[in-house]
Formats: sequence, C-alpha cells, structure tokens
Amino acid sequence: MTNILLARTDRIGDLLLSTAAIATVRKSFPGAHITMVCSPYNRVVMERNTDVDELVDLPREIKPSSFGSGYRGKTDIAIALAPRATDLQLVGATRARIRAGYTYVRRYAARLTARLYVNRLMISEADPDLSDRNPHRHVRHEVNQLLDLVELAGARDRVPHLRLDVNDDDRASIAYLPRDPLVLHLGMRWFQEGSTLESTIALIGELHRFGLPVVVTYAPECEQFIPPIADSRLADVLLGGLPFFRWAAVFERARVVITVDTGATHVASALRRPTVVAFEHRYFRLNSQEWAPYGVPHVLVQKPAGASPESLARFRGEVLNGVSELLDNA
Repeated sequence: MTNILLARTDRIGDLLLSTAAIATVRKSFPGAHITMVCSPYNRVVMERNTDVDELVDLPREIKPSSFGSGYRGKTDIAIALAPRATDLQLVGATRARIRAGYTYVRRYAARLTARLYVNRLMISEADPDLSDRNPHRHVRHEVNQLLDLVELAGARDRVPHLRLDVNDDDRASIAYLPRDPLVLHLGMRWFQEGSTLESTIALIGELHRFGLPVVVTYAPECEQFIPPIADSRLADVLLGGLPFFRWAAVFERARVVITVDTGATHVASALRRPTVVAFEHRYFRLNSQEWAPYGVPHVLVQKPAGASPESLARFRGEVLNGVSELLDNA
C-alpha cells in the first residue's frame, strides 16, 4: 500500500482551496492510505472529508521537523500544500521518496532552503510587485497551482472542484432563515482601508433594492462593530458565532454572497454560490487572480485607496452593480 502524507497548517480558506488537490491525490491513488496534517485551527475544513483516511493535528508545542520524523520510513509521498517553512520542514522530515512543495518566484532565500526539504519543487509566479508593474502578467489561481503541485508528485487524475461537506442537519439548523437571501459576510476589511462602518451600514440598506432578504453574518473579530449594525435594523437577519458548517449552510442558501477577501470567498465557491468579492486596493491585480472565487459566477471589485464620501459611494455602487449582474445572469 502507498502511504501519502499531505500537510497544510495555515488558514481555513487556504485549506479549502486545497480540497481539489486533495481529491486529485485520492483519485490518482485510490488504494493509498492518505494522512492529512492540519492545525487545530483549520482542521474543521477536513473533518467530514472522506478523501483522507486520517486527520492529524500538528501540535503547537512540537517542532514540525520532530513531528514529521515520526513518519520516517512510513511514507512514500509527502506534499506540503502550503509554501511555508512549517509545512516544508514537516514534509522534509518524513524522508519520503517523493517530497513535493512550492514557494514564490522572488522568495530567493526560501527557494534555496526549500530544496533542503523537498526533491520536487514548484515555483509559483505569484508576486505582488511584479503583478502591479505588468497588468498583463498572468498568475494561476491558487487551486490550479495546487493541482500542478500534486501532479508534480504523481497525482495526474485531476478533480477541479472544491469540497465542503454541508449535511442535512446543518441545513435543518438554519431552515428558519428566509429563502434565497443576499448574504453579506462581514470581515475586518469592511471597516478599514477604503471602507468604513458607516459605509457598510449604508450598503446593507442599499442591498434591499433587489427585493430580497438580506442576511448578514460576521466573523468573531468584528464583534465591536455589530451593535451599530444591529441598531440600524437594516439586516433582516444578523448572525454571528455560528459553528463552521452551519455558517456554510447559510451561504449555501444564498442567491448571492457578498464578502471582502477572506475565507468566506472560498466557502461560497465550494458551495457553488455566485459571489461578489471586494479586494484591497493594493495588490489588486495579484490577489484578484490568485484568490478569486473558483469555478462559480463572480464579480470582483477593487476597494478605493481612500475613504472620501465620493469614493465610498462609488465603491458601494460597484458592489451593487456586481450583485445585479449576478442576479440577472442566474
């Protein structure tokens, strides 16, 4: 039996973007035993995913190299799905016959050190400054980069779809919500650098022009901004503190999801929902290519560089135009 170890210990959204590559490994090696190493934070993405046989947390107190060495002599293929020292060191310590990973084109030191850990190295063309200098520079979506990475390790039977296993219990738990709402997810980027609390409240009100219910979800770090949003009474439903899969079920119910550039973008993609994403003004060219919604209808909006009333109104108008376009093409 082939033993395969996959590692991705960073963010929830990035692990979700890896699910197509993970499914590709499973399809390419149907009889293999696949171990997925996550972090205690991001493991929720994989808790129901049957493309892996074993789900293991990397403890915070253990060095990645020490943890990886526990798989030495037990692993045939090891793949670092994140371009981070943590995952590369873990994979390198397995001493697997095939060890694959990737880093970025202008991370020159990382390109040198990565070769200490992996024997099949992919160089990603993603670079914010190069993309800003050349508007015609193409950067592969992260999903496609990861599919290329696992192919480098021998997984060639591609599955080009993200996976997130929402179940009927999750759907039943949010069945009280109105049908086909617009779902606006609040992350911190709605309240800083080209967007403000007041403008976001105005956007919630303006979304009602489409004649659909407006459901607002929010991340825990946004708690401080919620009282004035609640006081405005512009959201039909305001939801926070949901377990991960219940939150995902809210997205699944949406006609359109509206979000800033967070993991919410990729949850919406995994659930095949049309999405409007507001990306930061800086490095828009790179981020809107590498981390756009994947495989679903979408509209990308660039946040303004400043927060003048005129630029905020224009930004809200672009978001609303994006929603309109997605609704018209549904």
